[in-house]
Amino acid sequence: MGHNGGMAIPQAFIQDLLSRVDIVDVVGRHVTLKKGGANFMGLCPFHGEKSPSFTVSPSKQFYHCFGCGKNGNAIGFLMDHLGSGFVEAVRDLAAQVGMTVPEEDVSPAQKAQMAQQREQEQSLTGLLAEVASNYQLCLRTENRAIDYLKKRGLTGQVAKRFGLGYAPAGWRHLATVFPDYQHPKWVESGLVIQSEEEAVGTEGKRYDRFRDRIMFPIRNIKGQVIGFGGRVLDQGEPKYLNSPETPVFHKGRELYGLFEASATIRGKGYVLVTEGYMDVVALAQNGFENAVATLGTACTADHVRTLVRVTSQVVFAFDGDAAGLRAAHKAMMAALPHANDTRSFRFLFLPNPHDPDSYIREFGAEDFESRVAKATPLSRYFLDSVSQGQDLSTSEGRAHALHAAREGWTLLPDSAFKRQLLNDLAILTHLDTQEILEVWGVQQRLSAQKQRATAQGVVGSVKGTSPSSYGSSRAALQASGRPSRSGMRQREDHVMRWILAVPQAWQWLDDELHDLLCKLPGSHGTFFRWFDRRWHEVGPQPWAVIEQAIQSTDFADLAQQLMQWHLSTPVSASSTESDARDELQQHTSRMLREALQAQQTLLLESVAQGDEPARIQYQALEQRIRQLK
Repeated sequence: MGHNGGMAIPQAFIQDLLSRVDIVDVVGRHVTLKKGGANFMGLCPFHGEKSPSFTVSPSKQFYHCFGCGKNGNAIGFLMDHLGSGFVEAVRDLAAQVGMTVPEEDVSPAQKAQMAQQREQEQSLTGLLAEVASNYQLCLRTENRAIDYLKKRGLTGQVAKRFGLGYAPAGWRHLATVFPDYQHPKWVESGLVIQSEEEAVGTEGKRYDRFRDRIMFPIRNIKGQVIGFGGRVLDQGEPKYLNSPETPVFHKGRELYGLFEASATIRGKGYVLVTEGYMDVVALAQNGFENAVATLGTACTADHVRTLVRVTSQVVFAFDGDAAGLRAAHKAMMAALPHANDTRSFRFLFLPNPHDPDSYIREFGAEDFESRVAKATPLSRYFLDSVSQGQDLSTSEGRAHALHAAREGWTLLPDSAFKRQLLNDLAILTHLDTQEILEVWGVQQRLSAQKQRATAQGVVGSVKGTSPSSYGSSRAALQASGRPSRSGMRQREDHVMRWILAVPQAWQWLDDELHDLLCKLPGSHGTFFRWFDRRWHEVGPQPWAVIEQAIQSTDFADLAQQLMQWHLSTPVSASSTESDARDELQQHTSRMLREALQAQQTLLLESVAQGDEPARIQYQALEQRIRQLK
């Protein structure tokens, strides 16, 4: 379920950690929560909303949003909300409750290497923060730089928001401020260039990378400075200069302005993705504080993955020139694997030669906002893209468009959106959807997969990578990946989900019912036997802990599916203990009656042959069944 990022953390530790932290406290540091019945409610931090649909359950130690579907435990929340890695999230939580994270199957050499890596990262981010502060001080006294920013329409307030600074023109300005200029960390951080003839750390030719430039500190989602972008004041090449790849800066993953914009993105409900620092800063100056920028690279899958953690609506704002069109196509391909029924990707193209910065300065914020509202949806842009240069009035043109669409359509996750887009392609190419799938060779594969899934009693396996991901579901899965209420046909399913959802529910059932449940066939019986043993060993535990404990069991997928259904049902979220007791009583009583009736059926032949003990036993069972009714 969770990836430990090169370090194995024992499952027992993770379970212990989740049993000690309180998810209400963890989430409450980032979201304003109010008590609502048995749960806490708040505005979802993952998508914009005006009425709260985000619930946090103290008993399950789980969060769930009924608006966007996000859910998980405390570890998953930190991963989704802060963009933390799994190991980093575990360490953060452990530190909060005074626990030390053990490292399993890690040699002393690997431990030392990891400790050295952490120390190096802390050293570099600390150094970059100091330099950012120095550049800010330099900006105050450099009139040329101040005049340049004023000409671009920027105020001191927005310059402070983004920590803008100025790198003086001298070759070795930093050496005049910091006494350890020869230390290897200056080159490792990307701030200093070492001539190839000289070894790193020796007295030799080294000089500042950024000189006579407006400086834009690049922060990660936690607010640490990890690199810089620098823009020339006058003419010069390159116009923009970025920090190189370093142990803390990977431009294919980071987005400029995301730290500053994250709160506004959630408030406005969408993010604007642009191509440059000045676009972000100028948009913020004009009331659009929800903009970010890629760092001199095309939009990548990592960028999109980061964005959809923060919001369900993304608007790509590109220049209308050839370079902007190429960037938009790459962004579309990166977005397709993440496009589903709850997310929206749109594309805004500005008239040549404008970028967002120049457009908003010339035409104003209101005009720009109207263009954002009319941005092209992903579906339309996809169809326009595959049709570009094709004459759709000819068979050849339609065939070429269909060929061009195959790669992108295949990238989409299974969803209603994917099927709608297939219908649109059918209209565009004058074929029906079945014919398109046959042409692409998809239909044969899907049929084979469906046959295999049906044979295994599973349709539509869904796998995730975070500790809050859910496994494969059963035959009643809908297109959304959740079981419908009719899919919860078995009473065993209902009993199992309440046992999982309400930690103390097992003690509501007597020994006779425990015995009945433990003797059930298949995954249900295996689960109840496992749960009964665990109950006697450690007592009641919340779902967040149980979820970790069942990872290697053969009932893990069933449990995940049942809890996914439970957590995504508003009635379940607001249920009281009384409701849970009533439903559990209803289902277990019916199961017990059916079991007793099955015993009666086995006795019928003996009763018919005049077997007196069998008759007495049959009547006793009949009386018991009446009592249960």
